[in-house]
Amino acid sequence: MDDLATDAFHARLKGTFYGILQWQQLDVLWERVKGNPWFFYQVGETLPVTPLSGDELTVRIEALNTLLRHEHDYHYCGIVYVDNVERPTLIKVYDPGTLGSSCSHNATPTPPRWILSIAQPAPIEIHAPVPNNRRRWWQLFSD
Repeated sequence: MDDLATDAFHARLKGTFYGILQWQQLDVLWERVKGNPWFFYQVGETLPVTPLSGDELTVRIEALNTLLRHEHDYHYCGIVYVDNVERPTLIKVYDPGTLGSSCSHNATPTPPRWILSIAQPAPIEIHAPVPNNRRRWWQLFSD
């Protein structure tokens, strides 16, 4: 990925996003995502080189959905953000285990743990190692 594409991706990542507040809204979002190829990136791991689709994408989304609902045991979601609710192209999913600050002006914002994008994502810098439980979760999907 060249510098221009990396800069464009990071600009999109800092753009306007809409919070998915209710679990029911997340269900609808996942259904919209499942119909198209998506890059699925766990921040801190190797960038994906090909998008996922079909059963491979469905399995990954369902696993992430289960993880979020289990570890973010609230009556609301609030940790998933999408660039366009009706026609999503970029989704940020924050880790319920490391929810630090995502908007503070005085601290380094916590990056999302997972990115789903219809375009090739660029690396996202993180300031802490990926927790072992997340690394193990991601390895469930490795070949």
